[in-house]
Amino acid sequence: MEPTDEAPAPSPLAARYLPLEADNGMSPNGLSANGLSANGLSANGLSANGLSANGLSMPSFTSWFTQNPAQNDMVMRYIVRCAVHDNEFRQYRDPQTQLVYTWSGGLGLAPGWAHGAPANLAEQQLVSACLAAHVNKFGMSVPISVLGKTATGQYIPVTLDELLRYTRQEGCFFGNLFNGEGVFAGSDGPRLQSTESSSRACAFSSGGNACPPIVDAGRCDQLCEPFLLGGLYVSCTYNGVTYKPLTTRISQHAIYRCGDGVCQFTESCGRGSIPDSCEADCGRCTDEN
Repeated sequence: MEPTDEAPAPSPLAARYLPLEADNGMSPNGLSANGLSANGLSANGLSANGLSANGLSMPSFTSWFTQNPAQNDMVMRYIVRCAVHDNEFRQYRDPQTQLVYTWSGGLGLAPGWAHGAPANLAEQQLVSACLAAHVNKFGMSVPISVLGKTATGQYIPVTLDELLRYTRQEGCFFGNLFNGEGVFAGSDGPRLQSTESSSRACAFSSGGNACPPIVDAGRCDQLCEPFLLGGLYVSCTYNGVTYKPLTTRISQHAIYRCGDGVCQFTESCGRGSIPDSCEADCGRCTDEN
């Protein structure tokens, strides 16, 4: 089906806080929900060919999609969410099964590519950054605030409510999956304390390559040129290549602390006070009693 402005009726405003996988309509701002598998970055089928109906019906797209329809359906949800405007959607009919897949737009980062033109460099970089920002190591769907500019230089809308809810500066994401340069992330706030853990492990708040193929590039303030507006970056440079980045903010509720009385999925039993050995929340392991 051709791209259309006749998008499905949006859900109530509260739906923007629900998981993306539920296919609920979302407000046209930077609020989104991560949950993309890192495997999707390894074989996401990204091509500079347009994302219009013609692009989705190409033999190369069909060949890629049918290799793993379940995973690639998920990948396409995030690709369309990142690239296409929020009042549009894209559909694909599997020629073998005749199943129709529908993916809703969101951030509108790559309007040219979304309407059939070859993706320019800015669009390639921003879609890549957006996909990396939405990866979650644990397969969890955690609300995030995505900040930055589209390929045409327009700010992703942000509301005061969004800034008040998502107060923790998290990371900067950049790279290019289209040409094989890879994707990178930097920390954009205080590192996690030794007692803390997070459902957003791929943001590298605690350092280390936690979510390959995303590469931990260091600190955003050392890699990137900031906007005059705080919390945003004009560009990030790594390995001699300059990229257009996106930055993310999360809620404090996405940060867990050993000792808060709840054994989170990021914590384990033990005798210590760190997430991997949190006696206060998870107790001692059975072989230690």
